[in-house]
Amino acid sequence: MSVVSKIANLFSPLQSPLAPNDRSTLQSQSTVSPPDEFSRIHLRNAEPKQSFNMEEEEERRHPYIHCMLAGGVGGTSGDLLMHSIDTVKTRQQGDPHIPSKYTSLSSSYLKIFRQEGVRRGLYSGVTPAFLGSFPGTIIFFGCYEYSKRHLIDIGVHNSLAYLASGFIADLAASVVYVPSEVLKTRLQLQGRYNNPFFSSGYNYRSTLHATRTIIKEEGFAALFYGYKATLFRDLPFSALQFAFYEQEQKWAKEYVGGKDIGLGLEILTATTAGGLAGVMTCPLDVVKTRIQTQLNPTEDVPKNLSSKSAANTAGLSSQPSSKPAQSPNRSMRTISTSSPTTTIPKQGSVTLDTSSVFTGLRLVYKTEGLAGCFRGVGPRALWTSVQSGTMLVLYQVLLRKLEAHPLVAGEGASAL
Repeated sequence: MSVVSKIANLFSPLQSPLAPNDRSTLQSQSTVSPPDEFSRIHLRNAEPKQSFNMEEEEERRHPYIHCMLAGGVGGTSGDLLMHSIDTVKTRQQGDPHIPSKYTSLSSSYLKIFRQEGVRRGLYSGVTPAFLGSFPGTIIFFGCYEYSKRHLIDIGVHNSLAYLASGFIADLAASVVYVPSEVLKTRLQLQGRYNNPFFSSGYNYRSTLHATRTIIKEEGFAALFYGYKATLFRDLPFSALQFAFYEQEQKWAKEYVGGKDIGLGLEILTATTAGGLAGVMTCPLDVVKTRIQTQLNPTEDVPKNLSSKSAANTAGLSSQPSSKPAQSPNRSMRTISTSSPTTTIPKQGSVTLDTSSVFTGLRLVYKTEGLAGCFRGVGPRALWTSVQSGTMLVLYQVLLRKLEAHPLVAGEGASAL
């Protein structure tokens, strides 16, 4: 056998698999498999495009720490944005002068700005506002997400779960934000230290000095003044706000067919949810303000009320924090201890000689009708719309940023 024949025999076994029958089999497999693989890929890509499944979206849950941080930043930003407006309203409600020194919103805003400036005037009390708002909203969003998820998991209807979760979350956060609101409100009413333009009866040097003075002279319980009245208004507001917001978000996602609804719809859903909740709880705001700002009709209040006795008219207790005891013929005139309160009692309106919210609602409706129950509904709707819009839009934006961030997007963040 020649050398050429031996070399040819070495390669002959490798040719057997490529026999005609085998080659036809391989060709048939190669012609069938690519379409099958292509169809499988096409079906996988087409599945999520058929419809937006809200049940799958509910299963996609952000880590609690993300919700708490995003909520804390969003809520604090909304509160600080509207702080100057809240200061003007506090001055209007707690003004002891007759006639009132602060009348309309715009003129009062400009007057405080010209006389006292921004830091010590319009933004007086901003330190306790921040110290209460950030931890308060962190607690709120943490409790809200925890309650919502567990209620949905045990079979509670989504809308009812949103409503109940808002109630529970605001109740938990109130332990933090009510004391901070008392401090904030007194400093807002006071303005600058030794204020020559407005005599409120308070004269605290700082937030720390105010805290120490209140606890020393009035007791620790004074930091929770108005707690019950605050809950009667703020718990229904938070419950309705988040029930509306979650439902509007659901409709928006179904409309666009995905979870990213765009900035326009984010603003629309957030502002309308806050505005609607503010309008619906306006009667509670009216009664709360009347109860906390009224003059007791059983007392003989002199017409020539001096600013030196304003501590009792604007005070949150019968003993002012930095002034001596006032005349016994003065009655307590308290101010709102929670934002936002946008109702200014109409001159000559009925005095609510009661601390019961339900009794107050009946009296206002009986004497002033439905219009009296919704007095100040315009400013309240504006306030709650802007504040809620800022908070909830930032909340969603920050959640997406946290989800996409490489340091927190891994399994470690999901474990939280």
